[in-house]
Amino acid sequence: MFIQTEPTPNPATVKFLPGQTVLEAGTMDFAGPEQSGPSPLAKRLFGLQGVERVFLAREYISVSKAADTDWTMLKPMVLGVLMDHFSTGAPVLDPTFTAAETKPTEDGDEISAQIRELIETRVRPMVAMDGGDIVFESFKDGIVTLQMRGACSGCPSSTMTLKSGIERMLRHYIPEVTEVRAASEDDWA
Repeated sequence: MFIQTEPTPNPATVKFLPGQTVLEAGTMDFAGPEQSGPSPLAKRLFGLQGVERVFLAREYISVSKAADTDWTMLKPMVLGVLMDHFSTGAPVLDPTFTAAETKPTEDGDEISAQIRELIETRVRPMVAMDGGDIVFESFKDGIVTLQMRGACSGCPSSTMTLKSGIERMLRHYIPEVTEVRAASEDDWA
């Protein structure tokens, strides 16, 4: 098994591509070992000293390290865990796990629907290439709130991405949008 790695714009995060499907659908973001319950793979990765965040997507795993950890030491250990996990056929998610219901994709608000569409078609594919994800949370009083996940969470360039990229695009297509903000992880449902 050969696992490719790619740097991300976030120097604390590396994207690992195992060459096989990681998740059948959606993404999962684990901000710490206490959240890794449904994923044996995330639990194993958090068992490595210095792993701070694990993000699972269809074709890759993004791993974020602690500030006092060096990738030259951590990357070979992460690769070892991933190779062992995938070569043994162990599940990425506990087979008994069922994802909690998410917010409805259509809430009857035409502006929110337009924002979701732009995020899904123009933004998410681009940030996925960098090992992250951005999910629409809400639109209220002209303010769009987005969840930053994976490599996007804590990335030094995420504010620029939000303000110079996403906010500018949304304001261009949807004049009702006045600002874009990142949701605090404490706000996530």
